[in-house]
Amino acid sequence: MKEDNKENEQQINVELSEEMAEGVYSNLAMIAHSNSEFILDFIRLMPGVPRAKVKARIIVTPEHAKRLVAALRDNIQKYEDQYGPIQNSQDSEPTFNFPISFGGPGGEA
Repeated sequence: MKEDNKENEQQINVELSEEMAEGVYSNLAMIAHSNSEFILDFIRLMPGVPRAKVKARIIVTPEHAKRLVAALRDNIQKYEDQYGPIQNSQDSEPTFNFPISFGGPGGEA
């Protein structure tokens, strides 16, 4: 029976280019949704600069968004178990506010 399960498991090879492996820094995320998708905009906001740029936009299905939240919760728990609690900057005095509105249905992260 175990052999049958191994045959049914699919293995996915994920390719990561050098450029993509460098990643993109983001310190703000804006989230919007419709009935069929969630749109996650990852933004780099620099203090003293009046314009912020969207560095990446990811569009996922509602089901995938829910799996993403679960995976983030799991990884945050593992991180905190290893390194201690993550301090929420909203609990302390903010260094600067984000008076940003992109219009449309809103959300924040």
